[in-house]
Amino acid sequence: MSTESTTRQSSAPEAARHTVAGVDANVLALASTLVLVGTFLFVLYDVTNVVGRRDQFLLVAGGALVLATVVGVMLRPRVALLLTIALVGGGFAAYFLSLPTSQLALLSPTRLLADSVALLSGLSVLRLLSADVWALAVTPAPTFLAWYLAVRGRIAPAVAVAGGGLGLFVLTGDANGPLTLVGVGAGMAAIGFDSIGRYGHDGGQLDVLVVVLAAMVVLSATVTVLPGAGGSPIIPNSGVAEQPTVEASLVSASDSISVVGSISLSPEVRFEVESTSPSYWQTASFDRYTGTGWVRTGDSEPYTGGRLEGPEGPSRLVRQTVSPATPLDAMPGAWRPVAVSGNISSETLVTQQGNIRPARTIGTDENFTVTSAVPQYTPASLRRTGTDYPDDIRERYLALPDSTSDRVRERAAEITADAETPYDKAVAVEEWLEANKEYSLQVSRPDGDIAESFLFEMDAGYCTYYASTMVVLLRSEGVPARFVTGYTTGERVGDDRYVVRGLDSHAWVEVYFEDTGWVRFDPTPAGPRIDAETSTLTDARDEGLEGVDTNETAAAAAETNESDTETPTPTETANETETANGTNATPQSGLAPGLEERIGGTPGAGDESAADEGDGLLPELPSRETLFVGFAALVGIAAGVRRTRIPTQVRWATVALYQRRTDSPTDDVFRAYDRLELVLERDYRPRRPGETVRHYLAALSRVGVDERTRRVADIYEQARYGHGVTRAEADEVMAVADRAVRSRLPVVRRWAD
Repeated sequence: MSTESTTRQSSAPEAARHTVAGVDANVLALASTLVLVGTFLFVLYDVTNVVGRRDQFLLVAGGALVLATVVGVMLRPRVALLLTIALVGGGFAAYFLSLPTSQLALLSPTRLLADSVALLSGLSVLRLLSADVWALAVTPAPTFLAWYLAVRGRIAPAVAVAGGGLGLFVLTGDANGPLTLVGVGAGMAAIGFDSIGRYGHDGGQLDVLVVVLAAMVVLSATVTVLPGAGGSPIIPNSGVAEQPTVEASLVSASDSISVVGSISLSPEVRFEVESTSPSYWQTASFDRYTGTGWVRTGDSEPYTGGRLEGPEGPSRLVRQTVSPATPLDAMPGAWRPVAVSGNISSETLVTQQGNIRPARTIGTDENFTVTSAVPQYTPASLRRTGTDYPDDIRERYLALPDSTSDRVRERAAEITADAETPYDKAVAVEEWLEANKEYSLQVSRPDGDIAESFLFEMDAGYCTYYASTMVVLLRSEGVPARFVTGYTTGERVGDDRYVVRGLDSHAWVEVYFEDTGWVRFDPTPAGPRIDAETSTLTDARDEGLEGVDTNETAAAAAETNESDTETPTPTETANETETANGTNATPQSGLAPGLEERIGGTPGAGDESAADEGDGLLPELPSRETLFVGFAALVGIAAGVRRTRIPTQVRWATVALYQRRTDSPTDDVFRAYDRLELVLERDYRPRRPGETVRHYLAALSRVGVDERTRRVADIYEQARYGHGVTRAEADEVMAVADRAVRSRLPVVRRWAD
């Protein structure tokens, strides 16, 4: 340690002389490393804010930073590495010990390896069942080691450790674009400042640093980090106006949903269903609320045939055969599916939430049959249920982000003040949202928490806003609830056949009841939703769009037009939408009405939202992220141009090549000398700060500069400090400068001669 300390102390005075904009380069390197470590910790902070233990995380992260600072001047790297290993072991020991017995029994080396691979290939940390404990387990070791190395002055290894942590979250998709940009920039800046601090610079190294930083920013903003991983570019592809949509999430059966802004409806037929009973076709359910969307936790297991677990209470079997009209990445079916048959059955997955999904895209020629055990219940039976929920239900379906505000909980208590049972609370929240919020497809997505914004700042929204808010309000009151997506019944074309369109996709709520299981509630107002669907389908038919009708629906529409009546509603009829509380859905099925949410990407969709967003006299300004990336690109280009010495070449071309005689001999002398100095600077060296013209020219004359430059020094000093110069003396200096320039430009010399 003494040798290293001596080395560090002896090099400190030299390092202190290397500055950037007057600031010690080593201090800048340390600060940049801290920013990089901060980006890694910020991702974990966001995770714990969603899943819980945020305060504990802050204590663990702060303790790791303090510990690294204290021991940074006391422990050798070898000892610090052993301490890091101990922190890793201790963190994951705490993780395993804190897991519930039911989850601990599922762990195995194979399962742990599979989870690790899944994280590296794009599985969000938020999908881990015990993401809160996992975040606390992984925080101390890399935080301590990265900051310890930075305190010891080993910036490159520190950047490697912290950058590796941030890189993991880029792969999982938990690090967003702007945060990734900050981390990349901080890491590159730390390396660059450390290089300047160690070796000094004359401006060239700083140029290289700026160019590399700019390139990293632009690449991070425009190119995905890994195909198929979670990272995504900030700047979308040119000409593509698509945004995340509910139907895209439904059809692709993705593991997360992000709530978007304005949407439009697609009238295109997605699939047909032949069913023994009308129902609502569920595709996915989500348990973890992030504040900006929903995540489905846990893994999916292969369907091995046979009967899956059914609902907890009485049920009846419903058999439905689905015929895709477009390729499907989801398997719509009535809740709760217990069996699958058809070619796709061997490639079906079962989620921990009880949904089924295909392992590949289902083609239009591949029909499949789903058998569902639909729960049977009545309002009276639901009112009699208790609140002794299983531990798994409590952990998954009562959780809210730590950032959930008190006013949300207060509003939930206010709405359910007169409700005595979980069922009554669900009905109260459903009716309150229907009565107090308007239905609209044209909304601006809020920046903060979706549910809180919809409650207190927005007057209108569509299904994802209604459903998200209802789940948050119920969880605030201790009622387990989850966010569900799927399709409504669709247009009936026979006694047991239904045509389902994109506009039938929908989001609703399911509430858990003891001895019954999951029961559907739908807070989205049915009337305005159905009106929007009907209008969209009518317009599509009037425009002659393809794919919006089958033979049966086209014939039914033609008959309706001939009889001069209203176009049939594309969704279910009123007697099919009675809920357990008498409003929106059958007690037997627990599903809800639907709509499809899209921005400019679904074939056959209308362009209402695009037209609305395009109105106005002023052009739409780029986003702040786009402006930032553009600015970074300009700075990088400027630094690159400076590095290539193009400015010097331009200055040479505009200043050194030609001088016109003026009426002031003194000014002509100064200008001629400037031209001469440009030549000498290119061929020899620049004039040093504080070096006089006489000393400069005298020094260069000793290495081969023409002796006539000494005469230039005399005339220059006379012009600068004497009583002026004559016209002849000015011409003499100009002639010397002309000869110097021409001697270095053969083409100009030949032209002049």
